[in-house]
Amino acid sequence: MEGSRPVKPGSSTCLWLGLVSVAVAFLCTEARTTPSPPLSPGNETCKGTSKCQSGIILPIWYPEDPSMGDKIARVIVYFVALIYMFLGVSIIADRFMAAIEVITSQEKEIVIKRPNGETTTTTIRIWNETVSNLTLMALGSSAPEILLSVIEVCGHEFKAGELGPSTIVGSAAFNMFVIIGLCVSVIPQGEVRKVKHLRVFFVTAGWSIFAYIWLYMILAVFSPNEVHIWEGLVTLAFFPICVVLAWVADRRLLFYKFMHKKYRAEKHRQVIIETETERSKGIEMDGKMVNSHFMDGGAGSNLIGLIENKEVDESRRDMIRILKDLKQKHPEKELDQLVEMANYYALSHQQKSRAFYRIQATRMMTGAGNILKKHVAEQAKKSASVQEVHVEEPEEYVSRIAFEPAAYQCLENCGAAILTITRKGGDINKTIYVDYKTEDGSANAGADYEFTEGTVVFKPGEMIKEINIGIIDDDIFEEDEHFFVRLGNLRVLETEDEVLSANSLPYPKAMLGFPAVATVTILDDDHSGIFTFESNSVHVSESIGIMEVKVLRTSGARGTVIVPYRTVEGLAKGGGEDFEDTYGELEFKNDETCKYIHVKVIDDEEYEKNKNFFLELAEPRMVDMSLQKALLLADDVPERKLTSDEEEAKRIAEMGKPVLGEHSKLEVIIEESYEFKSTVDKLIKKTNLALVVGTNSWRDQFMEAITVSAGDEDEDDTGEERLPSCFDYVMHFLTVFWKVLFACVPPTDYMNGWACFIISIIIIGLLTAVIGDLASHFGCTIGLKDSVTAVVFVALGTSVPDTFASKVAAVQDTYADASIGNVTGSNAVNVFLGIGMAWSVAAIYWQMKGKTFVVEAGSLAFSVTLFTIFAFLAISVLLYRRRAHIGGELGGPRGHRLATSGFFFSLWFLYILFSSLEAYCHIEGF
Repeated sequence: MEGSRPVKPGSSTCLWLGLVSVAVAFLCTEARTTPSPPLSPGNETCKGTSKCQSGIILPIWYPEDPSMGDKIARVIVYFVALIYMFLGVSIIADRFMAAIEVITSQEKEIVIKRPNGETTTTTIRIWNETVSNLTLMALGSSAPEILLSVIEVCGHEFKAGELGPSTIVGSAAFNMFVIIGLCVSVIPQGEVRKVKHLRVFFVTAGWSIFAYIWLYMILAVFSPNEVHIWEGLVTLAFFPICVVLAWVADRRLLFYKFMHKKYRAEKHRQVIIETETERSKGIEMDGKMVNSHFMDGGAGSNLIGLIENKEVDESRRDMIRILKDLKQKHPEKELDQLVEMANYYALSHQQKSRAFYRIQATRMMTGAGNILKKHVAEQAKKSASVQEVHVEEPEEYVSRIAFEPAAYQCLENCGAAILTITRKGGDINKTIYVDYKTEDGSANAGADYEFTEGTVVFKPGEMIKEINIGIIDDDIFEEDEHFFVRLGNLRVLETEDEVLSANSLPYPKAMLGFPAVATVTILDDDHSGIFTFESNSVHVSESIGIMEVKVLRTSGARGTVIVPYRTVEGLAKGGGEDFEDTYGELEFKNDETCKYIHVKVIDDEEYEKNKNFFLELAEPRMVDMSLQKALLLADDVPERKLTSDEEEAKRIAEMGKPVLGEHSKLEVIIEESYEFKSTVDKLIKKTNLALVVGTNSWRDQFMEAITVSAGDEDEDDTGEERLPSCFDYVMHFLTVFWKVLFACVPPTDYMNGWACFIISIIIIGLLTAVIGDLASHFGCTIGLKDSVTAVVFVALGTSVPDTFASKVAAVQDTYADASIGNVTGSNAVNVFLGIGMAWSVAAIYWQMKGKTFVVEAGSLAFSVTLFTIFAFLAISVLLYRRRAHIGGELGGPRGHRLATSGFFFSLWFLYILFSSLEAYCHIEGF
């Protein structure tokens, strides 16, 4: 049964860690009542009290000194309310992250000029991935911690509190030790994950450690127990500096430009690839060396554009590979089904943003289901409903009279050309009259054909009529000629004695259709013929399969003629690579004017293709010539003087000899399949994750809020949705209030996501204020200090969604950047924004009052120091794991995996234990 499935490793780990946190907290509470040896009075926080105080929003629960039974009841109420508020913050943070995903997914079109002068237009994202991860993405995942710190200071008369800063440090410890430790162990057996952007990781990891060293220096070095304005503003200024340096490392600017680089054009994609190497004399593009001055002027920026285009081409190649693999695995499926499967596969396996993983984790945790499977299922329903809509052709009330077909051919000796006139639509019970008349073209009436005119009568029920035009035969060599037959003077029989013009009726009941003029070509039969292709070049799609090429026989069709042909390679290669080599002979019988050559074109499903090969006709030869005629035309007979009769016979034979025409060599240009290319383009647009997580109407949001879906994380290639489990139903009903409430937030389509972004962050701020009060009241009721409550409970509650998000990212992503790199960046952002903003505001406020903003170092300085030491050890271990015998930061051999996870979990446990013991002065701090 769905409801009885085992608990996932990630979930059990989080539950275990939660129990450990509670156990440590209660141990510290018990230790609070145990006398401890007198320590140095330097730690002013030891003098603090756990007496409850009125919060920013929530008042004190009176009486202040309840009985033991009431105290237990209050603890349960506060604890349950705290968990419920954490769920609410997770759900509104889901909307917040969806807005961020939409904002950072904005795209723009750029025009790239290639070295050969051709230009191509491609689409790139406006936001740089590193910048978005360190700004909006980090703000989205850390918004509760940052806002808690700011709201606590502003809501308590700009006095320093313990809850906000301790939550930031505690959350950083949880992220660094627990989340990374969990990610190391959840990688499938035998697999590893490495950080792709190592330079960015070094920058963010360095800043994450520096941030807490800087925090310690503010508290204990520069101005102990005081924070000045410059310290707060410098802390805040470190945030943009960190972002800029990470962006520089990502784009390889500044000192990177002094490193010699080599650029080459990748063989298949024709895009520029950059590698750091020794100095080269030029730039290799399209297999040729280009002088170094290529980088001067506009060409340099164009090269940057080509490098940016690399990722676009890579995504196309990946999509093509996915389609080919699915077509091989499922040859029985239709293209529409393959497109749906490819869409889900691409969405599941492409590199995703931190926002997406956070949204996915929250929605599966709250019973909202797997958003990828839901999105693909909805797209399939939409496409099915579109296919079911049949556009009915409007009923035709007017009869249309026209030739069908518009062009006719006949030999000069055919006697007569037969033309067909049709009636379509309208009332077939009416009698219609239409006149026809021949008109000269290159053929002349009386010499080449018989002038003809007359009237065709369509009686009731008649739909097709035929007319005959006489053709005059002669023995003169001449080019193919043509003449026209035109329809006109259309009339409708209204009554038995009244025939009216179609234009004189109140509304037209009949009219001339298209074509109203037919072309008749007279093929001369007094010559063996001129053999030619229709044109000198033809464009074909690589998906055509068997290509059919027409060979025409013009200016005569007398006798049987053999025409040899063969394929010749160009850029396209034969032998089954781009086309099958084809050769043979066409045999034109007497009076036969057309033959076809069939060539098999290989479909290798390239996105862009422009290759050519050639079809050549060799000299034609007569088959049924008389012996005398053959001797006259032969070139290798002994020279002798011909008689006058033989000269005349040879001249006539030469005139009737079959020859090649103007287009005896056809260039065949193989292009990419338009259908395949459009399919790839549509799939690439569909794989924009903003379309998956975003919403475009309030109706969709409310429907999603009241719908329960399966939260199974198991991925497969089909993308089919599963039935919700018992856990999904329970979590849905627990969170349905928050879902419906936050469905009122503007959809992400409004103002490109900014409306949802602003409203969501305001709601997060309000909920965070309530969480701060609940956490403080919970701690004081149970007898915990705010610093311990923050480190153990608040940090854990705000980090649970990030834990699930990082776990999914570690398993699904090819690299470890989304699960590790973002943790280090978030830790630095927490300090620079959460601490920097709050302390800057408070320092300015007290400066205006003529006083100094007081922040007791105490437990905070100790926690910061402890975290900095442990974080340095953790990052050292991660770097060591990049050695060859392990292979990467995450995963690897079972023994190394378990040892790393155990070490990281131990660091977090020791951090919680030592911070709690120091807070209650059982060990000496600062």
